[in-house]
Amino acid sequence: MSTADPVHDVLEPRDVLLGRTTHVRRLLPHKVRRTVGAWCFLDHYGPDDIKEVGGMWVPPHPHTGLQTVTWLFEGLGRHTDSLGSDQLIRPGQLNVMTAGHGICHAEVSPDDAPQHLHGVQLWVALPDEHRDSAPTDFTHLAELPTFTDGGAQVTVMVGSLAGHTSPAPAYSPLVGAELRLDPGATITLPVESGWEHAVLAVDRPLRVEDAPLERHRLSHLGQGRSTLTVEAPEGGIALLLGGEPFGEQMVMWWNFIGRSHEEIVEQREAWNGSGVDDVPERFGQVLGFDGPRLLAPPLPNTRLKAR
Repeated sequence: MSTADPVHDVLEPRDVLLGRTTHVRRLLPHKVRRTVGAWCFLDHYGPDDIKEVGGMWVPPHPHTGLQTVTWLFEGLGRHTDSLGSDQLIRPGQLNVMTAGHGICHAEVSPDDAPQHLHGVQLWVALPDEHRDSAPTDFTHLAELPTFTDGGAQVTVMVGSLAGHTSPAPAYSPLVGAELRLDPGATITLPVESGWEHAVLAVDRPLRVEDAPLERHRLSHLGQGRSTLTVEAPEGGIALLLGGEPFGEQMVMWWNFIGRSHEEIVEQREAWNGSGVDDVPERFGQVLGFDGPRLLAPPLPNTRLKAR
């Protein structure tokens, strides 16, 4: 549900094991907040010492009806997918995969990755007119618009902010930005009053709209603000997400986004097929991955409900 008034609801993360080695702090979807605009998924991981805990290793897995948005604060990753993309992922560079009707990809830490890994994995729900379109080539943007203000450096990942526009592909009105703040810095940004917004305190405590926000927490701010102020007494990194409220109901289950229980069943069956060794026609194959693909778990015993 959208919140038409300004609020400051702090969302606590929950621990989830991703792949074989990586624990993430999942902040969206949350039991009290499923989306912020079209942003429907937020995993925050690290900083992890990959020499101790192992690097990222997520076998080939499918997606439908969404875009993945990958952003690193530290480290190095590698993306491969069934369209033939093979891309190294570095801090400050945006990586977007538009799944549409169906795609599969894998995410790993390269052998020469540096010691620490720290980043976020985001999903954007595609609106109905685009969610079943053909998957598109992976978008890698090594350069993004940046500006400085009030002791903060702002990088516009997606959408527009303060007159700066990212070239990243977007199918809904939304914004995503990284804020790197010096100790004692304060920045006030213009935002769309009809949009929902949220701020993640990445590595240090912040103050958001004059309210405290501990690190690793997400502040959902509702709608109704024309400006948004972030303070960093100790310095730190913030992630700003926002967008027009996503008015469509959807069903999210595992790595799929559909509009009904039946769609999710169909997508799962199309992926699982007869086992790990076949190539699912709808999703294709990640060539060159050393290991089996990741099959979908069993569906729950109850019908999945659109929300």
